[in-house]
Amino acid sequence: MKIGENVYISDNVEIKRQHLCEIGNNVAIDSGFYCTTALVVGNYVHISPHVTCIGGKDGKFILKGFNNLMSGSRIICASDRFDDSGLFGAMIPDELKGRQIIEPVIMEEFSNVGTNSIMMPGSILRKGSLLCLNSVLFGDTEEWGVYKGNPAKLVKKINPEKILLNAKKLGYKK
Repeated sequence: MKIGENVYISDNVEIKRQHLCEIGNNVAIDSGFYCTTALVVGNYVHISPHVTCIGGKDGKFILKGFNNLMSGSRIICASDRFDDSGLFGAMIPDELKGRQIIEPVIMEEFSNVGTNSIMMPGSILRKGSLLCLNSVLFGDTEEWGVYKGNPAKLVKKINPEKILLNAKKLGYKK
């Protein structure tokens, strides 16, 4: 696992595939984080307590930087389809398995996930987007949008001016 500077990882964190993980600078990963996928974490990221990221060996979760993932959030990078295509479950041999959905989950810069929210396979929180608490995201979003509900829907837009100004003070260059 590649780890940057000023990184805090609680003793009670379980990352199953550490060889597939990269962690940037100024990152805090709190107690109870559980991850079974490839994980790429940018700079200035906070993963709060009791967050789960599942998807097995083929799943991937990317946080591009300046992100917050709040308590109880669930990131699903791979899932069974639960249709009539075969058997389902982690212990089923591949030749008997049904169809699966395996797509990376991406949090672009400045995007945030509220408490107890869920991001499903292939979900993308675009730059500056917010997924409000207890919401479920299926798919893509608009930059600087606030999303709420199940399924999550755009409810308003955020003015990024002050956020970007403050980030530049920390070395953000885009």
